[in-house]
Amino acid sequence: MHRLIKFSSFLLLVLLLLSCGQDPADQKAKLGGYWVIEKVEMPDGTEKLFQLSTTIDFIEVTGDSGVRKKVQPKLDGNFLANDAAEKFLLNIENDSLHMYYETPFDSWKETVLQARDSVLVVLNRDGKIYSYRKFAGFSASETP
Repeated sequence: MHRLIKFSSFLLLVLLLLSCGQDPADQKAKLGGYWVIEKVEMPDGTEKLFQLSTTIDFIEVTGDSGVRKKVQPKLDGNFLANDAAEKFLLNIENDSLHMYYETPFDSWKETVLQARDSVLVVLNRDGKIYSYRKFAGFSASETP
């Protein structure tokens, strides 16, 4: 129980620090685009780094709803995508922006900790913090 309280306090502190100074309405305006995962921070503090990812998250927001789908970038600047997509609703609660997902198999909530022009940080229901950077295309050094 003591560890749960310590973890909850830590999580609340992280939430406050990361979202400090950023209005949830501004975050909503910055969500859209192509995002490359950089790292995942686990609840115990360990991190998993992603040096190279073959898929990118595409997020499109219209009003208070949106769609998130996995796409694969091609060297010519286009993307490969299938029809699979997760729809979400956006809601501002307690000065935080939340993304509510629902599929035929599950429903869950993610909290946007940070959404800026080039950075997206999201907290999921398992206490994992996902950090993304805006996809800027391939450079000559990234191509094989």
